[in-house]
Order: sequence, then C-alpha cells, then structure tokens
Amino acid sequence: MPTIRRTFRSLHSRNYRLFYVGQLISLSGTACQVVALSWVVYRLTDSAVALGAVTSLSMLPMLLAGPWGGLLADRFDKRRVLIGANAGMAAVGALLAAVTLLGVVQVWQLYVLALLSGLGAAVEIPTRQAFVNELVGPEQLPNAIALNSALFNASRIVGPAVAAGLLALAGGGWCFAVNAVSFLAVIGAYRRMRPAELRPTPRPKAQRGQVLAGLRHVWGEPVLRRTLGLVGLVALLSFNFPIVLPVLANRSYGGGSSLFSALTATMALGSVLGALAVASRRRPSDRALLVTGLASGFLLVATASTTNLVLVLPLLALSGAAGIGFFSTANARIQLVAAGELRGRVMALYALVFLGSTPLSSPLVGWIVQRFGPRLALGGGGLLAALAVALVLLPAALAERGTPAGATEPEPSEAVPLPA
Repeated sequence: MPTIRRTFRSLHSRNYRLFYVGQLISLSGTACQVVALSWVVYRLTDSAVALGAVTSLSMLPMLLAGPWGGLLADRFDKRRVLIGANAGMAAVGALLAAVTLLGVVQVWQLYVLALLSGLGAAVEIPTRQAFVNELVGPEQLPNAIALNSALFNASRIVGPAVAAGLLALAGGGWCFAVNAVSFLAVIGAYRRMRPAELRPTPRPKAQRGQVLAGLRHVWGEPVLRRTLGLVGLVALLSFNFPIVLPVLANRSYGGGSSLFSALTATMALGSVLGALAVASRRRPSDRALLVTGLASGFLLVATASTTNLVLVLPLLALSGAAGIGFFSTANARIQLVAAGELRGRVMALYALVFLGSTPLSSPLVGWIVQRFGPRLALGGGGLLAALAVALVLLPAALAERGTPAGATEPEPSEAVPLPA
C-alpha cells in the first residue's frame, strides 16, 4: 500500500488531477489523429518516404521555433499560453476532419496541416512540461513527470484503439474530428484550475538574448548538457515508430490498420507499466538512465530480429517500458537541475532534441524502410542508440556508484536556483 501511495502521490493536488484528466482525453485524441494521419498518408501514396515527409513536417516547427515557444512559457502565464495553443491545435484538427470527410483530401493538404499542428506543439509542449512544476512543486516533480509519461502512453493505447475502430468503420476523417473535440477537455481543465494554488516561477523581463541565455545555461551545466545530448541521440536513432510500424505491419506481417494500431497500443501498454515503475522511485540517476537506455536499444534489436508476431508483441511492450523509463528519468533529471526562471527554455530544448530531431532522421529512415525494409531501420537504430548510451553514460554511472548515497542529486530546493 505505501508503494501505491508513493506512486500516485502527485494526484493529491486538485489542480494536477484536473490537468491529468484533461490531458488523458486530449492526448488520446492526438494519438488517434497520429495513427489516422500516418495511415491516410500511406494509403494515399503507398510510400514510406511520404510517411517520413509528413512526420518531418509535423516536427519541423519544434526544431526551428521550439526555443521561442519555451521563451513564451517563461515570459507569460503558462496556463493562458496553454489554453491558446490547444485552441489552435483544435482548429487544425477540425480542418483535417473537414477536408477528409468532404472527400477532397490531398497529400499536400495533409503536409500543410501537419506543419500547422507542429507549430502549435512547439508552444504547447515546452509550456506544458514547465507547467508541471507549478502544479506540484519540486518535491513531487519526479513523480508527476513519471505519471505524465504513464498518461501519455495510456493515451497511446486509448487513441490507437479508437483509431482502429474508426478507420475500419468510418475512415480517417472521424479520427481527426475526435481529436478536435478532445481539446475541449483540456481547455476546460485549465480554465477550472485554482490560480492561487499554483506555484509560479518568477518571469524574466523582456530583453535581448533570452533564448541564448537558455542555451548558455544548458551548456554550462554538465548534467544538462550530457542528458540533453543523449536524449537527442536516442530519439534520433531509434524513435521513428510512426514511420517503421505501419510498414512493418503491412509488409512484414501482411496486416492492415488494425495490426498497425495493435502494435502501437502494445508498445504503449509496456510504456505505461515502465512509467509507473519510474513513478515509484524517488530520485533519477545516471545508473537508471544507463540501464533503461541499454535495455531499450537491445530490445528493439530483438524485435527486429524475430519474424514471429507472437514474440514481436511482448518484445515491443518491453522495449516501450524501457524506452519510457529512459526518457522519464531524463526529463526529471533535467527539470530538477534547470534554473527556475529558465525552465521553459530548457524544456523547449528537451522537446527540441526529443521531438525536433525527427525531421532530421525521418527522411533517411523512410528511405531505409523503403529500400531495405522496416527491420533494418528498427534494429539498426536500436543498436546504435544502445552504443551511444553506453559511451556517454557508463563513465558517469561508474562515478556515481562510488559516490555516497544522496550526494549525486541536489535537493529540490537547491535544484531550481534563480540565476544571479
């Protein structure tokens, strides 16, 4: 029982409960749209390269504008910024639904709307990441981040399940419509929060060089520099599932949208369990990053190596658990070390290297999938990611092992200092 209470302790906060429920509904709608968009593009083009292109376009704004989205989070009321960003993404979902349901959808329209959706995400994601600290405070931050990871991956179960049914029965347009409506839940949750119970960080005054200040802060702090760099490498090398899984389902196993959704949901189920395991831990560490990063990479190699669908499903679940354990631990480690009034910009950099790396790798991954098949892309990326984790983290983890307990991590009150 104490373990259960420790795992879900952040939910004692009313504002965080509202956030959690709203995000569950909204992110489930987003996951439904991601599955439908990938499937609609693939059915229109029969091209893995086109899948890579639409994925790149959806992530490109994070790569180009993510730091400015983080600056908005630091400069303005995060709750209001989140309401505006979610309203914009709801409008994009409605437009996707309209062109698809009216039967006038063309690939270029999907490209443009994916780009617009990515622009909203470039503001929403770093703001939402930084807002969590205002909801629960630094003491509960690692737990809240892990619960958020479980929430995100639970939405990847609910969303693809809804998408599978709608794609089979009614088509992709209704998936886009569901996503547009789902944003009402999270907008309503933000509006119902009690501002007096939030823990806002000081907002910097407008001046030149504020984006560069975030970059300098990350570069000057070894833990931030090392962890962010590794997050980018692992995401770049191995997290291209929207490109690989549709083709794996279709070409390797002869399945359709239902199998694609099942593969996505299976991986998400493992990710939920992995995130809950992380939520029960008290502090992040380099050792946890090393173990989960290596496990994620080698499990992807094992998944790519087998041709038995019965084995692929549990392997995907295990790789999902290890992968989300790695990224949840990295996220908590970064937020606890980042300076309070720079947290939005730091989390924008986290989102940039995690999500914004996809435009760099997606065209190449799409070409590899098209030319050599999905197994090489999945297994090769996993192997390279595991090697990167070992090279970067093994020395730090060994040094951490020789450090007295509690000495490797600052207390939360010390981990979020204001810059001089």
